[in-house]
Formats: sequence, C-alpha cells, structure tokens
Amino acid sequence: MAEAANVTTDFTIDARFNGPPTSANGGYISGRLAQYVDAPAVRVRLRQPPPLQTPMTVRRSPDGGVHLLRSEQLVAEAIPADVPQQHLDPVPPAVAEQASAGYRGYRNHPFPTCFVCGPERSTGDGLRLFAGPLGGDPEADTVACAWTPPADPAGLPLVWAALDCPGGWSVDITGRPMLLGQMTAAVFADPRPGERHVVLGRLLGVEGRKVFTASALYDAQGTELARAEAVWIRIPQQ
Repeated sequence: MAEAANVTTDFTIDARFNGPPTSANGGYISGRLAQYVDAPAVRVRLRQPPPLQTPMTVRRSPDGGVHLLRSEQLVAEAIPADVPQQHLDPVPPAVAEQASAGYRGYRNHPFPTCFVCGPERSTGDGLRLFAGPLGGDPEADTVACAWTPPADPAGLPLVWAALDCPGGWSVDITGRPMLLGQMTAAVFADPRPGERHVVLGRLLGVEGRKVFTASALYDAQGTELARAEAVWIRIPQQ
C-alpha cells in the first residue's frame, strides 16, 4: 500500500544504503519511493545520483506518482506501471550458490562498498548478493545468487535492492561501470526472513551507453515473489 502522507519533508537515505560511495543504491531508493505509489507495479526514474544523509521532499504528482526533490531540484520520480513481462526460469538455491563462485565483482568491483553487491561489506551489514553466471560460463547472459533475507525493518526497499544489482551483473561491468537509470518492479509476495531465496539477473540488450536487464526473486520452492526490468547508463570512459 502507498503511504498516506502527501508530502514528506524529511526523506533521507542513511549512509549505510550507498551504491557508489557518495550516493544511494539505486534499487534501494527506488523501493523507498515505490512505497508511495499504490499500484501493482511501479516505475522509478533516477534523474541524478541520489545523495546520502541529505533531507529531501516527496511530492505527489497528478498521475498518481511522486517526485523526489532536493530543494526544488528533481532527483527521481515514481509512477504506476504495468507489471514487467520478462520471465526468468527459477533455479534451485544450490545452483545459485554455485553460480556465485564466478561473480565478476570479486575481480574488480567499481563500487566495492555497495550495500547490495559490495564484497567489502560485512555479513549482516550489506546484502552481499554476488550473482555469477549460471553454469560457470563467463559468457552466459543469466546470473544467479542465493539470498537469505535478514529480519530487517527495511521491508519493500530491500526487495527492490535485491532485484537491482544482480540484474546489473548480467553484463561484465568490471572495466566499465554503470549506474541505474530506470527500474520497473512488481512485488507479488514478501520474502521470508531467515529462509533461502534465489535472485536471478539477465542481460536483455545493449544500445550505446544503455544496458537493459531483467531480474527476479524466487523462494526455495521456485515460487516467484518479485520481478523487475531496468535500464542502466554506462559511465563515459575518461
């Protein structure tokens, strides 16, 4: 359900939930904004890197969505959307765990302290979702990892965060980092804290600096709990 308040004057992302060192993880902040939109699926567009530890304002828009503002500068917007159509077939948790051994971010991570996929985050601090190519094939377009959700009050934003980075790692970004530009997600059921789940990501295509991905969250029995599609923007090389 969407939150009741029409305007929040103190929307702040804690420093813990970073992606790059000085800005928020895109999936996490998208999930925070999705809480304000009463729709089966929500599309979030990030207009600029969302700052950490900075008071911002959520303002409702006529289309049933919201704008996230820093002063009067647009940081992000969330609107109702159709449920993403891309379906990813589930794999057992054991297969997902094996895939993690090939996680590309172990070699050279552009943001090693990322809340979701940073290998420098300790267990219980970051989510440590290390999605690697299925079957150990470095050319595979589908990645997977196992995830045991914590008993964390963050709720919905954690699901969006979990859907975020595994999609991004479906393409090798070790040499050319990219940032989340847009994410559309639908959450069908809550994951169960303390139980193993599987997160999948798949590369859908590349157009210039834009990278298109899909991701999905399953429980250990193969029930789909959430799915997403995303557009990433590659950072220009210097």
